[in-house]
Amino acid sequence: MTQYDDTVERQRLLLAAEEWGNGIRCLHSHRLSSMWYDTRPQDTENGQFVMDKQYNGGEIERTIYTSDGKDAGTFIFGKRKTGDDLIQEYTKNQ
Repeated sequence: MTQYDDTVERQRLLLAAEEWGNGIRCLHSHRLSSMWYDTRPQDTENGQFVMDKQYNGGEIERTIYTSDGKDAGTFIFGKRKTGDDLIQEYTKNQ
């Protein structure tokens, strides 16, 4: 039965990494158009502001708000890591 130890350990790590990947690394609420990942400077024009949530898994979710605070939509920057890439990121940060 020990021939499956590596497979079981990888699955255990993957499940832990997926849960960790859903966690929020940081939040940015701003009106800047110069963030390192920002390809949408129009989101902060005309008094609009944004809330950027950076997840441990790699993607950044942007919620756009109008100048009076109403939700004007969301946009995702980047792509969530999966599989071995996610496991590597998880183990590096533990």
